[in-house]
Amino acid sequence: MSIQKNSIPWIEENEPLPSALSACRDKSSGLSGLVAAGGGLSVSRLHEAYSQGMFPWFSDGQPVLWWSPSPRMVLEVKGFKLHKSLHKTLKKFTRSPLACVKFDTAFDRVIAHCSQFNRPGQSGTWIVEDMVTAYKKLHRAGFAHSLETWIDDELVGGLYFVSIGTALFGESMFSHRTDASKIALAALVAFAKEHNMGWIDCQQNTRHLASLGAREISQEVFLQAVSQAVSQTSPRWEFLPLYWKNVFSTPVIP
Repeated sequence: MSIQKNSIPWIEENEPLPSALSACRDKSSGLSGLVAAGGGLSVSRLHEAYSQGMFPWFSDGQPVLWWSPSPRMVLEVKGFKLHKSLHKTLKKFTRSPLACVKFDTAFDRVIAHCSQFNRPGQSGTWIVEDMVTAYKKLHRAGFAHSLETWIDDELVGGLYFVSIGTALFGESMFSHRTDASKIALAALVAFAKEHNMGWIDCQQNTRHLASLGAREISQEVFLQAVSQAVSQTSPRWEFLPLYWKNVFSTPVIP
């Protein structure tokens, strides 16, 4: 994708982001959902963007690009689909004394694994070095978190996300064992249900996320949900085994 400064709003580091509602809507341009470029990746900038329903996504050689696509892919936690195979995996995982999930004990390792993880049909990564550095700082500030899948003291999968108030913005996952990232996502769903966090932003529509219950909603509905959630009190980021009941109470799909 070629980005020209004069084709979209360009912001300096001391300027606020435009409204997410001003995003490009020309689907033929390849820029649909693009709000602005520039402005850096400081903690305050990332906090501003997520609080207003935007996120950065760009490749090496491009400026920082800010997006707010419409429609938006969202996983409502009450709509999480628990397939029979994952239910079996979770039962085995939760019964093992050598297996557990944890928050924020290995954020740097999780984002590194996500940036290096090979995905079918995808060359390279959008988690470039500047993004890794920025999200590490966001983690230190308390707004970016990792949820890790551990087996026998080995980090085998996980995900990282941004959270402001009770809003959850999923970023990326990795898996070094079968279903390790799905275990982490199921744990995040269980945690979210426990703390009345209604949805997880998935940004873009993928077949994998759709199979787990994510669906598209309008940008307007999404932005309203974000506005309400970011004003709430954030939970304590600790996963307790009793939270698994919130997933196991979900109907199992054959």
